[in-house]
Amino acid sequence: MSQQQIARRTFLRGVGLTMGLPLLDAMMGATAHAAAASPPVRAAFVFFPNGAIMPSWKPTGEGEQYELSETISVIERHRSDFNVLTSLAQDNGRAKGDGAGDHARCSSTFLTGSHPVKTSGADIKVGVSVDQMAAEKIGHLTKLPSLELGIENGRNAGSCDSGYSCAYSNNVSWKNPSTPMAKEVNPRLAFERLFGSRGDTKSAKERDFYRKSILDYVQQDAVLLRQRLGKTDRRKMEEYFQSVRELEKRIAQSAVKPGRDLPADVESPTGVPDNLEEHIKLMYDLMVLAFRTDTTRIASFMLGNAGSNRAYRMVGVDGGHHELSHHRDDEEKVEQLQKVDGFLIKQFGYFLDQLKAIPEGNGNLLDQSIVLYGSGLSDANRHRHDDLPVILAGKAGGSIQTGRHLVMQSETPMNNLFLSILDRLGAEVESIGDSSGRLTVLS
Repeated sequence: MSQQQIARRTFLRGVGLTMGLPLLDAMMGATAHAAAASPPVRAAFVFFPNGAIMPSWKPTGEGEQYELSETISVIERHRSDFNVLTSLAQDNGRAKGDGAGDHARCSSTFLTGSHPVKTSGADIKVGVSVDQMAAEKIGHLTKLPSLELGIENGRNAGSCDSGYSCAYSNNVSWKNPSTPMAKEVNPRLAFERLFGSRGDTKSAKERDFYRKSILDYVQQDAVLLRQRLGKTDRRKMEEYFQSVRELEKRIAQSAVKPGRDLPADVESPTGVPDNLEEHIKLMYDLMVLAFRTDTTRIASFMLGNAGSNRAYRMVGVDGGHHELSHHRDDEEKVEQLQKVDGFLIKQFGYFLDQLKAIPEGNGNLLDQSIVLYGSGLSDANRHRHDDLPVILAGKAGGSIQTGRHLVMQSETPMNNLFLSILDRLGAEVESIGDSSGRLTVLS
């Protein structure tokens, strides 16, 4: 059977939902159409709270011949796919006469580069975040303009940090200066954002929907599409469907308490997983799925709210993360924080694993992406907003040279990096926060 060309924005449709497809050979078409159908560049912004133990984070040496630090060596297998950026700062995270509240400022400035108005009332104001600047420019090209995920719930009212609104501590994505983009922490609900859901009431039909795979609802469309595909594309489709079904199963199982069986007449659970590692991995997998299907090209993910005091008992850390971050150079507390840093970057390595495992174009999905991993604080003990811990993974379609330690001039605005990211997304803007120009060292 000769392969027929199909449109890049082809969806499988079911009752009340649509299912995006990965990039198939049939979407590339003839040579004349290849350029127009080339893979788009995606961007993910991953925030972790409470800074890092910087002596264990910062590599030694510069350029390609640098030595990985203790913390970052956890993802050494991806060395050729990322850059470590040193000396970036978010100056607007500093007090500037507003006193305490560095954790609220670190998250609210992380992607906006703007100084938040100190208030615990409704008159919040900071700036537009880089992900939402991108969504404004290119969001119309995808089903979802952007995707916002997190691990911890958090309210947007009241004070969470020294007179700063909880909205500042609990969000890194801002649609406009007074409107944060609410993040989704529930994997099931995030999955439904990608594909849609059926039914508005707790009915038998709705329970049936949750018990069945989304693939069952698009089966008829899938059969028709397979008839138009070549052998290679049919294999890609099978691999994609298998990954979706496995993700559905993991989401359902993750919310079932140990020792509990799910009765046959009860819908799949929609709760947040108790297991933190599984929760994080599910959210990373959802971002991969969103990028793979071009459901969105922009995502943000908060591994914790600013000032999060979560314990990481799975790696032997019983104390609260925020409390430990004020370690006053206590060796035992520093060691505990190093374990947290290592745990979080290990999960980030999992995200890179999944992106690299998906072929796309002449490379893989990570090659077509820009993934920023970092915090709005470096040394949380001293509440420093300079020399931030930042990793930039992915080649952005070949426009970023990776495998290097890039040491910039001290106090280089992190917002310069954001301008360079937006350029590669096709979402150019003139300035962000205190930006002073593009980062030319990326190419």
